[in-house]
Amino acid sequence: MPDAATAQAARAAIGDSEFDRDTAVTLREPGVYDIDLSAGWTIISAVNGGYLLAVLGRALADALPHSDPFTISAHYLTASQPGPAVIRTELVRTGRTLSTGQASLFQYDDEGREVERIRVLASYGDLDSLPDDVRTSAKPPAFPPLDQCFGPEDGPAPVPGSSAITDRLMLKLDPATLGWALGSPSGKGEMRAWFGLADGRDADPLSLLLAVDALPPTAFELGLSGWVPTVELTVHVRSRPAPGPLRVSITTRNLAGGFLEEDAEVWDSANRLVAQSRQLARARLAA
Repeated sequence: MPDAATAQAARAAIGDSEFDRDTAVTLREPGVYDIDLSAGWTIISAVNGGYLLAVLGRALADALPHSDPFTISAHYLTASQPGPAVIRTELVRTGRTLSTGQASLFQYDDEGREVERIRVLASYGDLDSLPDDVRTSAKPPAFPPLDQCFGPEDGPAPVPGSSAITDRLMLKLDPATLGWALGSPSGKGEMRAWFGLADGRDADPLSLLLAVDALPPTAFELGLSGWVPTVELTVHVRSRPAPGPLRVSITTRNLAGGFLEEDAEVWDSANRLVAQSRQLARARLAA
């Protein structure tokens, strides 16, 4: 359960929070949206991939006949920067229960040329229409309660350039995955944390797209440091999350050739697995 400071914080409502304002898109013409990417969601000077996925996810929710992301796959082509961007969407197929679309986010370079930053393909549906039947061998991650975990404010100086996004998150890391912050990485490639938004806004399907990519990279626990840029990220949203903090568990089993995978699970306060993801990321190896 949340600690006293978290419980006393003013709670923002879904639709009226910093996350909602910073992911809001403006319809320019059918299928085309404008947005000003906020500098508040940057990490080491680049815009966070989960925030960007939520931005594209919001545009597709408006453009498609269905409103909830079921699966969304993104290829990160070039690093996005804070500032103006345009999103172009396309309806690929629509059916009774699922609709599929694609979207790309573009910005302009210093010469005024349009550069594609991200391209996604996604299927949307209605999470509230899904049957309640659950048959699973998955179990929630086991780690200490929220008040026995640690956030960025509890540790040494943050990674340079990374404080903007952490200021907007309620992030409390499992002490067992904090060896990297103490100079003694475990080598296990694991990261676990309680997750929420700093203004107390409850999670919804779009914020789950942020949650899977908001923890420190598992590469830190493998003894690496610095930016770990995402190459490809696929997220499956399985259920609308219950109110309350989320538990996020991320693991890496194989770092090879300068690339690693990260598998994430997101569990809600009702002990339901509400989102899963896998991403391929580039790791900076020591020369």
